[in-house]
Amino acid sequence: MIVGVYLQPKSKLIYCDTGEIQVELNDYVVLDTEHGADLGKVAVIEAQQANNPQEILAKIVRRAQPEDLEKAKRNHHKESEALDSCKKLVTELGLAMKPLVAHYNLDGKHLTIYFSAQMRVDFRELVRKLSQRLKTRVELRQVGPRDEARLIGGIGKCGRPLCCQTFLKEFAPVSIKTAKE
Repeated sequence: MIVGVYLQPKSKLIYCDTGEIQVELNDYVVLDTEHGADLGKVAVIEAQQANNPQEILAKIVRRAQPEDLEKAKRNHHKESEALDSCKKLVTELGLAMKPLVAHYNLDGKHLTIYFSAQMRVDFRELVRKLSQRLKTRVELRQVGPRDEARLIGGIGKCGRPLCCQTFLKEFAPVSIKTAKE
């Protein structure tokens, strides 16, 4: 069975093969990702792959146990500390970038920091110093303005939370004409 899973509340939908594991909507599961085990929440049951049917599916290892949820809670505290360290180093190094969100995988051995920047940024020194300071593998990922709004949230012109943060999870391409309007 194929299910749709969110790795963190603000991530894109990832399609996973459950194998023999029985899951229900809103269950927390442990996934085997390219960076190790990670916690996800089942959002779609019996999903159809939207983009490419030949796409390799992530594997669900097991339903999340209480200790997995506790690890995720501890990692959440470490993520805010890591983001603060990253912001301080960005200022020290004088880089033109804005760190947005940090995310540890379940075992805490891999940290991904999402950032926005107007232009290309040479952040090799930042990664080196962060890895030394946090004693973990660090990956930086640049995101565009729409993903930035989804990650940090906000209030739209209508007075409600941004659509991309509440229910829009996939962004359709926007033409230059539409963007100008």
